[in-house]
Amino acid sequence: GRSSLFLMHALLGRNSTGGGFGLLVKQLHSVGVMSLVIIVVSGIFIGMVLALQGFNILSSYGSEQAVGQMVALTLLRELGPVVTALLFAGRAGSALTAEIGNMKSTEQLSSLEMIGVDPLKYIIAPRLWAGFISLPVLAIIFSVVGIWGGSWVAVDWLGVYEGSYWLNMQNSVDFLDDVLKGVIKSAVFAFVVTWI
Repeated sequence: GRSSLFLMHALLGRNSTGGGFGLLVKQLHSVGVMSLVIIVVSGIFIGMVLALQGFNILSSYGSEQAVGQMVALTLLRELGPVVTALLFAGRAGSALTAEIGNMKSTEQLSSLEMIGVDPLKYIIAPRLWAGFISLPVLAIIFSVVGIWGGSWVAVDWLGVYEGSYWLNMQNSVDFLDDVLKGVIKSAVFAFVVTWI
């Protein structure tokens, strides 16, 4: 009950971005851009591991040329949104919680109320919106980097023909069924992670 009212007041209240576009951009940098390093590094290595393990399994069936399809579908549908949400919760979520907890303990939130500024709109809303915007974008970056990391292992190390890697991936990935559903899934995760 109270959590839902808190969320509605923070997001749907008048001027819900608080101090305006500048605060939102600052939080997008803090939440999204500062999470890029861990997202990119994790994406590369997960894509590499997927390609290596997928190649080992598919080669026993004579289908090693389908490793690009397997890597892309696994990252876009499942691993991209889920792992990005876990990394985001660990890095950005804990930073947001610590920052807001510090403001509460030093009574900065009470000071804002005393001068007539709604802390939900000024402090919470920009952080929530930044999380909602950042996580789907980070999930797409994670998947793209993972697909590239998978191609590096499959093509350069394991000898999969580069054309078949990309062609099988292109023929099997559907924008609406795979990419869009992955983005929607990451948006739901963004909603849950930033709300909690």
